[in-house]
Amino acid sequence: MENPLSQSLDNSAHKAGASTTIDADLYRTALRRHPAGVTIITLDSANGPVGFTATSFSSLSLNPPLVSFNIAHTSSSIAALHQAQSLIVHLVGDHQLPLAQRFSASADQRFADESAWVTLSTGEPLLRDTHCWLRTGVHQLIEAGDHTLVIGAVEEIHIDDADQTSDAAPLLYHEGRYHRAVPFGS
Repeated sequence: MENPLSQSLDNSAHKAGASTTIDADLYRTALRRHPAGVTIITLDSANGPVGFTATSFSSLSLNPPLVSFNIAHTSSSIAALHQAQSLIVHLVGDHQLPLAQRFSASADQRFADESAWVTLSTGEPLLRDTHCWLRTGVHQLIEAGDHTLVIGAVEEIHIDDADQTSDAAPLLYHEGRYHRAVPFGS
């Protein structure tokens, strides 16, 4: 009897370029079990600041310093991202949970609180009270399935003094909920 939460694919069909028949809901269920760090990506556009929450952020290369994340082709931010030259990746702490929730909700509310952000001299919107952020140039955009893989070339790094961030825990997303990372033995 086949497990309803199990599915396999004929690998020869996949290698030949045939479309997959993996159930989308099953795929989402499996990937929800992998915790991800929460980031907020911000950029400037001709129509003002743009931002969104991303949990697909990853380091890509040390030399040169490259990072990556994915954005859905249906995202309200995709057109602005295709026009952007640079962006900010905010590594979000647990103290910024309301901000992460706002940036994953309606686009028109993301920058509504003007006291929550400033504009850098380079033009990107920077969220206040972010202990670690990276300013990157948009190095490469690669269409992959229903998403675009964004590769950013790191141009600037900001990390607050260790004394200020000792209590800040990274914000994680797992099984459809936000979590605070806590070390073992705490």
